Amino acid sequence: MTKLPLSGFGLTLLDRYLLRLVAWPLLACLGVTVVTLLLERTLRLLDLLSQSNDRFGFVVALSGNLVPHYLGLALPIAFFVALFVVVTRLNTDSEIDSLLASGVSLTRLAAPFVLLGFGLTIFSLVVFGYVQPYSRYAYRAVMHSAINAGWNGRLPAGAFIDQDGVLLTADIADPAGQKLERVFIRRRDDTGREEIVTARMGRIQPEFGGKEVVVTLTDGRRIGQDARGAYQILSFNDWTLKAPLAGAARLLRARGGDERELTLDELWRQAASGKSILPEQTLLAELYSRLARAFFLPFLPLMAFPLGLAAKRARRAPGLIVAGLVLFAFQHSLQTGAGLAESGRASALVGTGTPFIIFCAFCVWMFLGSRDRPGETPISKISEHIAAAISTCEKAVQIKKKPA
Repeated sequence: MTKLPLSGFGLTLLDRYLLRLVAWPLLACLGVTVVTLLLERTLRLLDLLSQSNDRFGFVVALSGNLVPHYLGLALPIAFFVALFVVVTRLNTDSEIDSLLASGVSLTRLAAPFVLLGFGLTIFSLVVFGYVQPYSRYAYRAVMHSAINAGWNGRLPAGAFIDQDGVLLTADIADPAGQKLERVFIRRRDDTGREEIVTARMGRIQPEFGGKEVVVTLTDGRRIGQDARGAYQILSFNDWTLKAPLAGAARLLRARGGDERELTLDELWRQAASGKSILPEQTLLAELYSRLARAFFLPFLPLMAFPLGLAAKRARRAPGLIVAGLVLFAFQHSLQTGAGLAESGRASALVGTGTPFIIFCAFCVWMFLGSRDRPGETPISKISEHIAAAISTCEKAVQIKKKPA
């Protein structure tokens, strides 16, 4: 075979072609996954902080601090899906067959993807090891401030505001939460006695300076006790009262109270010092888990190639299902190993290192088994059985849909 010319960084024309093929699917899958996870979390945050003083500002800050977390979660999935799509495409178009026939080995084809995996390992170490601990602490700091930020002077319909002894609710409210109907208020007056106020209409207007709100009620009644303890009912056309707005509190503790808030260097130093408030095995389990999640990325191409080549003989879905189960088992095993290390039932190295070694050995075994007969591995047979089961289910559904 004619040697391909070398370009910058020692990459051949074939390497650059393969990397260019995988780049756009990787970026697209990574972007879609992160945006989807962020949108779902943002909706929950909006609902959680609906009574916050600066809801949208808090949500933007919280969502921004969640990006490193979701980026670390989505990176392995996006990398594998991009590899699987590219290998399947090359296999379907018979490009892999042509390259193998011309003398290019399967190992040579996988080399640029493995090299990309090492690059993503460095990126993952930066995200998992240094960016994510700070963003996690920043997220908790913003959430603490948001939860303690108090009432924002708006009242959604059906919501209850319990602010410094004033309980306020309304059956109907406008979209801004300031024009109310069928208002109910329970509060303590200046003498400490409890009173109940109901009104047909109400309006909430924040005062200048943002420390209190003025609640103006129309057509209502007030039930309260006089100085002798007797209950009195007062009907009114207009009634005005004030309710306070609370300011946000600062975070009570410094960063480092949770092992997930420590960088890789800090985890190692505190574990070695023996003076940390956190158990040594907990620190080591977190350290080894992050390293395992970063260093397993170069092994993903070794699993993507056999499954992608097997997709030519069956459907793509079974290969993705098998890969999803393997990745899920790996992530869950790391969490289980870390839990065993924290409880003292296993050392941190054994608890987190065993799943990593098993996963890497599995990927190498699959790749070596597919070099002689690409697409034919024990996993490919499982994929074919899954594809047959899917076809049987589809045929059964189609038969049921046909009219009698």
